Amino acid sequence: DAHAHVATDGGINESGQTISAETRIEDFIDSNDMSVFRQLAGGLTTAHVLHGSANVIGGQNQVIKLRWSAGPEEMKFEGAPPTIKFALGENPKQSNWGDRMVTRYPQTRMGVEQVYEDHFTRAAEYSEKVQSGKPYRTDLELEALAQILDGYRQITCHSYQQGEINMLMKVAERHGFRINTYTHIREGYKVAHKMAKHGAGGSSFSDWWAYKYEVIDAIPYNGAIMHREGVTVAFNSDDREMARRLNQEAAKAIQYGDIPEEEAWKFVTLNPAKLLHLDNRMGSLKAGKDADVVIWSDNPLSIYAKAEKTWVEGVRYYDRELENQKQAEILAERERIT
Repeated sequence: DAHAHVATDGGINESGQTISAETRIEDFIDSNDMSVFRQLAGGLTTAHVLHGSANVIGGQNQVIKLRWSAGPEEMKFEGAPPTIKFALGENPKQSNWGDRMVTRYPQTRMGVEQVYEDHFTRAAEYSEKVQSGKPYRTDLELEALAQILDGYRQITCHSYQQGEINMLMKVAERHGFRINTYTHIREGYKVAHKMAKHGAGGSSFSDWWAYKYEVIDAIPYNGAIMHREGVTVAFNSDDREMARRLNQEAAKAIQYGDIPEEEAWKFVTLNPAKLLHLDNRMGSLKAGKDADVVIWSDNPLSIYAKAEKTWVEGVRYYDRELENQKQAEILAERERIT
């Protein structure tokens, strides 16, 4: 799942300020979140846990393996390339959120662009100071942005409308970096050729549209069109319920766009692994990769398919037959007591 909020309590927006690049999801992983187990039962093994989208530049994200029963530190994906959350549109500008939300800059889409320009200019200056060897005051916010300029930290950007998608690619090119992934990307089909040229991937909803005015031009063929234009496409959840049905989300690429089954299956396996730069470790069954394996009761693209067993790195974390036995034992014990 290339866009998840599992293993958190939902409080993943540091919304009091426009830039919160110093905050880190890794400092708060809720390993007791029951959704971890439920998503294992849906065949999920790995999740990219994102900061929220209330900030133009949000916090640092965390990739986790769904190692149910492990502690917060043990759930983290060792060696995963670091990422950060950006956001465009209504969520960071907030000017249509009511009278209480009109005091924070920016309040326009133009202002969102200017925040990027200002902060990457400052980040470049900060990087020069660090490299000069002269004394400098540590700034955790600018350090995270300097890592983007150095190519060390990758961007996942909340996005909807074509003008802003295009704008951020131009900002990145002016400052010498690249947008790794646009998430949601509901109008990606309009600028897919530009995304492919820039090298940006698209982590899209499969078929969400019309849930707010900002996505009035969203279409269910978005993923298929981006794929055919050469964009690396993933289908994500951004939702506890959909995260345990990503197999069905992938199937929608066949329904809406006639994508071949194998390519559609990659939308929730190999392609998100590529977007996270972890396809050498996961995303397909291959000697030398992590043993993240799911046994399905049917073609996994079928709505009738159930995950029978789920292994993460060779450890069985979910077994439907054993789970049914445990539930029967718990029910029998409850009846005995009552």
